[in-house]
Amino acid sequence: MKPRVVFDCMVFLQGAGRPAGPARACFRLVEEGQVALCLSAAILTEVRDVLTRPKTLRKFPLLSPAWVETFVQVAESRAVVLPEVPKVFTLERDPKDECYLNLAIAVGAQYLVSRDLDLLDLMLQESFRQRYPDLTILDPAAFLQVIARQG
Repeated sequence: MKPRVVFDCMVFLQGAGRPAGPARACFRLVEEGQVALCLSAAILTEVRDVLTRPKTLRKFPLLSPAWVETFVQVAESRAVVLPEVPKVFTLERDPKDECYLNLAIAVGAQYLVSRDLDLLDLMLQESFRQRYPDLTILDPAAFLQVIARQG
Protein backbone atom coordinates (compact mmCIF):
# COMPACT_ATOMS: atom_id res chain seq x y z
CA MET A 1 0.00 0.00 0.00
CA LYS A 2 1.30 3.45 -0.91
CA PRO A 3 2.16 5.76 1.97
CA ARG A 4 -0.39 8.51 2.49
CA VAL A 5 1.02 12.02 2.64
CA VAL A 6 -0.19 15.56 3.27
CA PHE A 7 1.77 18.52 1.86
CA ASP A 8 1.37 21.93 3.45
CA CYS A 9 0.86 25.15 1.51
CA MET A 10 4.57 26.04 1.41
CA VAL A 11 5.37 22.69 -0.21
CA PHE A 12 2.79 23.53 -2.89
CA LEU A 13 4.31 26.98 -3.34
CA GLN A 14 7.86 25.70 -3.65
CA GLY A 15 6.73 22.77 -5.80
CA ALA A 16 4.98 25.07 -8.25
CA GLY A 17 7.58 27.83 -8.20
CA ARG A 18 10.89 25.97 -8.12
CA PRO A 19 11.15 23.16 -10.69
CA ALA A 20 14.53 21.91 -9.46
CA GLY A 21 13.78 21.93 -5.73
CA PRO A 22 12.94 19.13 -3.31
CA ALA A 23 9.30 20.19 -3.05
CA ARG A 24 8.80 19.61 -6.78
CA ALA A 25 10.46 16.20 -6.39
CA CYS A 26 7.82 15.40 -3.73
CA PHE A 27 5.12 16.10 -6.32
CA ARG A 28 6.91 13.82 -8.80
CA LEU A 29 6.48 10.99 -6.28
CA VAL A 30 2.73 11.67 -6.42
CA GLU A 31 2.74 11.75 -10.22
CA GLU A 32 4.70 8.48 -10.36
CA GLY A 33 2.23 6.82 -7.99
CA GLN A 34 4.78 6.15 -5.25
CA VAL A 35 2.79 8.01 -2.60
CA ALA A 36 -0.88 8.91 -2.15
CA LEU A 37 -1.38 12.65 -1.71
CA CYS A 38 -4.30 13.61 0.54
CA LEU A 39 -6.04 16.96 0.26
CA SER A 40 -9.08 18.69 1.67
CA ALA A 41 -11.35 21.31 0.18
CA ALA A 42 -10.05 23.84 2.72
CA ILE A 43 -6.41 23.17 1.82
CA LEU A 44 -7.14 23.49 -1.90
CA THR A 45 -8.79 26.86 -1.27
CA GLU A 46 -5.81 28.07 0.78
CA VAL A 47 -3.27 26.85 -1.78
CA ARG A 48 -5.04 28.59 -4.66
CA ASP A 49 -5.31 31.79 -2.64
CA VAL A 50 -1.70 31.90 -1.42
CA LEU A 51 -0.16 30.91 -4.76
CA THR A 52 -2.02 33.60 -6.72
CA ARG A 53 -1.42 36.53 -4.38
CA PRO A 54 0.36 39.43 -6.14
CA LYS A 55 3.20 39.29 -3.58
CA THR A 56 3.70 35.57 -4.25
CA LEU A 57 3.63 36.04 -8.01
CA ARG A 58 6.32 38.75 -7.73
CA LYS A 59 8.54 36.56 -5.56
CA PHE A 60 8.21 33.47 -7.76
CA PRO A 61 8.55 34.63 -11.40
CA LEU A 62 7.68 31.19 -12.80
CA LEU A 63 4.22 31.40 -11.29
CA SER A 64 1.21 32.73 -13.12
CA PRO A 65 -2.45 32.26 -12.21
CA ALA A 66 -2.83 29.83 -15.14
CA TRP A 67 0.24 27.77 -14.14
CA VAL A 68 -0.90 27.67 -10.51
CA GLU A 69 -4.33 26.42 -11.53
CA THR A 70 -2.82 23.74 -13.77
CA PHE A 71 -0.38 22.64 -11.05
CA VAL A 72 -3.11 22.45 -8.41
CA GLN A 73 -5.54 20.65 -10.75
CA VAL A 74 -2.94 18.00 -11.58
CA ALA A 75 -2.24 17.46 -7.86
CA GLU A 76 -5.96 17.36 -7.08
CA SER A 77 -6.65 14.86 -9.88
CA ARG A 78 -4.13 12.43 -8.37
CA ALA A 79 -5.11 12.99 -4.74
CA VAL A 80 -7.57 11.60 -2.26
CA VAL A 81 -9.72 14.66 -1.50
CA LEU A 82 -11.85 14.93 1.64
CA PRO A 83 -14.60 17.55 1.40
CA GLU A 84 -14.90 17.78 5.21
CA VAL A 85 -12.27 17.08 7.84
CA PRO A 86 -13.17 16.69 11.51
CA LYS A 87 -11.25 18.93 13.89
CA VAL A 88 -9.62 16.66 16.43
CA PHE A 89 -6.32 18.47 17.01
CA THR A 90 -5.79 22.03 18.19
CA LEU A 91 -2.46 23.74 17.55
CA GLU A 92 -2.37 26.80 19.77
CA ARG A 93 1.03 27.87 18.41
CA ASP A 94 -0.43 28.36 14.90
CA PRO A 95 -4.14 27.56 14.39
CA LYS A 96 -3.75 28.05 10.60
CA ASP A 97 -1.75 24.81 10.50
CA GLU A 98 -4.50 22.75 12.13
CA CYS A 99 -6.08 21.90 8.77
CA TYR A 100 -2.95 19.95 7.75
CA LEU A 101 -2.72 18.05 11.00
CA ASN A 102 -6.41 17.25 11.10
CA LEU A 103 -6.35 16.00 7.51
CA ALA A 104 -3.30 13.83 8.21
CA ILE A 105 -5.03 12.36 11.25
CA ALA A 106 -8.35 11.84 9.41
CA VAL A 107 -6.79 9.94 6.50
CA GLY A 108 -4.25 8.03 8.57
CA ALA A 109 -1.35 9.66 6.73
CA GLN A 110 2.11 8.38 7.46
CA TYR A 111 3.72 11.71 6.53
CA LEU A 112 3.02 15.41 6.78
CA VAL A 113 5.56 17.33 4.70
CA SER A 114 6.28 20.89 5.77
CA ARG A 115 9.02 23.41 6.41
CA ASP A 116 6.91 25.07 9.12
CA LEU A 117 8.56 24.86 12.54
CA ASP A 118 5.16 24.98 14.24
CA LEU A 119 4.49 21.59 12.65
CA LEU A 120 8.01 20.15 12.62
CA ASP A 121 8.49 20.88 16.32
CA LEU A 122 5.59 18.56 17.15
CA MET A 123 7.95 15.66 16.46
CA LEU A 124 10.01 16.83 19.47
CA GLN A 125 7.00 16.40 21.78
CA GLU A 126 6.77 12.98 23.37
CA SER A 127 3.02 13.43 23.98
CA PHE A 128 2.37 14.11 20.27
CA ARG A 129 4.47 11.13 19.14
CA GLN A 130 2.67 8.84 21.60
CA ARG A 131 -0.77 10.09 20.53
CA TYR A 132 0.05 9.80 16.78
CA PRO A 133 2.78 7.16 16.52
CA ASP A 134 2.15 6.48 12.83
CA LEU A 135 2.47 10.13 11.71
CA THR A 136 5.87 11.62 10.90
CA ILE A 137 6.23 15.33 10.18
CA LEU A 138 9.31 16.16 8.13
CA ASP A 139 10.65 18.58 5.56
CA PRO A 140 10.69 17.84 1.81
CA ALA A 141 14.34 16.72 1.65
CA ALA A 142 13.94 14.33 4.59
CA PHE A 143 10.70 12.99 3.07
CA LEU A 144 12.50 12.24 -0.20
CA GLN A 145 15.21 10.37 1.71
CA VAL A 146 12.67 8.28 3.62
CA ILE A 147 10.78 7.32 0.46
CA ALA A 148 14.03 6.50 -1.37
CA ARG A 149 15.02 4.13 1.48
CA GLN A 150 11.61 2.41 1.28
CA GLY A 151 11.80 1.99 -2.49
